[in-house]
Amino acid sequence: MTIRSQTAKLVGKATQKFLKMATSGGSSLPGQVALKIDNDILDYLSKDYHVVMITGTNGKTLTTAMIVNILKQKFDYVLTNQTGANLKQGIVSTFLADSAPKGASKIAVLEIDEATLASVTEVIKPTVIVYTNVFRDQMDRYGEIYTIYQMMVDGALKAPEATVIANGDSPIFNSVDMPNPKKYFGFNTTREEDIPLHPNTDGVLCPKCDSLLHYHLNTYSNLGDYYCPKCGFKRPPLDYSLDKLLELTLKESKFVVDGHPYEIQIGGRYNIYNALAAYSVGRFFEVNPDQIQAGFYASKRVFGRQEELSINGKSVLMNLTKNPVGLNEVIELLHYENEPFTLITLLNDNYADGQDVSWIWDGDYEKFATVPNLDVYYGGKRPDEMHLRLEVAGIPEERLHKINSFEDIATIIGKVKTPKVHILATYTAVLSLRKIFKQQGFIKEVK
Repeated sequence: MTIRSQTAKLVGKATQKFLKMATSGGSSLPGQVALKIDNDILDYLSKDYHVVMITGTNGKTLTTAMIVNILKQKFDYVLTNQTGANLKQGIVSTFLADSAPKGASKIAVLEIDEATLASVTEVIKPTVIVYTNVFRDQMDRYGEIYTIYQMMVDGALKAPEATVIANGDSPIFNSVDMPNPKKYFGFNTTREEDIPLHPNTDGVLCPKCDSLLHYHLNTYSNLGDYYCPKCGFKRPPLDYSLDKLLELTLKESKFVVDGHPYEIQIGGRYNIYNALAAYSVGRFFEVNPDQIQAGFYASKRVFGRQEELSINGKSVLMNLTKNPVGLNEVIELLHYENEPFTLITLLNDNYADGQDVSWIWDGDYEKFATVPNLDVYYGGKRPDEMHLRLEVAGIPEERLHKINSFEDIATIIGKVKTPKVHILATYTAVLSLRKIFKQQGFIKEVK
């Protein structure tokens, strides 16, 4: 402990206290202030913690929330960056908020941006690093999937004793040898089918010989029980495996993992992977199956991830969409909707969204053209691009309606003819819309 570290902690905490009194909070500024005083403050703040880090393209926030609730069954105090502030200054702010009782068993569960992981593991040595998946996302910021994965590898290499718990169904996670211990989770299968994927699917070239990978089971995108018919590269043995899917609906999923039945209150195959990742971390820390299910029951839907709202008499489900794979999985999820619905799609191109919006052309919007009498409202900072994409998808012009202002959306929802409304929105659009809904009284924040 140095005087610089103590000063950084005191000033950071004072900033945090002032922000809570003067505003609604502010998740990253206290960390920025503390880092300016001591760039190594994280090492000091985290010294008494086991640390779990979650990184990857999709699923970080929900996986983190599930892990938190599972580990609460075992640890006295679980610290997490629940605001989703996953850059370095946000992580510092999280530790500044530590309020653990003296002598408590403590663990920190941290969502970490892929590009930030290496700078964080340089000063915090985690016990576990979770890799959810790697998909094409914000190419103007991250580049291709191999660039993203190299950032994640670099982060793990700075903490070689950390166990990497990775999605075993993702070929890229089995492509690089690392000194870290590794454990894998995935969907079990006894199938012997030979399923070639479309050559334009990201990440389906064998990392050893560049041949096209084949699959015994393909869950979605490039995930599944893969193998290379040319050189023998294949999925590694799974340490934690989903044995059976029991039920999938719009709002819940039931499945069997390692012989134990589980249920989560959220739909979609992609969210079963998030649950598998959380289960794997729980088992790593010797949380028993009953405690894991208790953790799943305690997990609530988080910001913009199948977030349920009641607005002007209508049932609204809001989903964050930020890249082609995530978008297509949400579109697939909506096929479980058994009531008439109206669609709202919001496209922003701020820095946090990615300023290259060409990814919408890889989205399966054509599936909406088959929904009878579907009205689609579109808006955001790039409405013309969104209109063109929907028009090309085959949605009739008379069914397309432009939203001029986010402030109008609640009124629009109240006037639509359907009982259900589904909102698909990019990251900053979700932020803006939630802020407006909160001001209008439709979102009550829990303190």
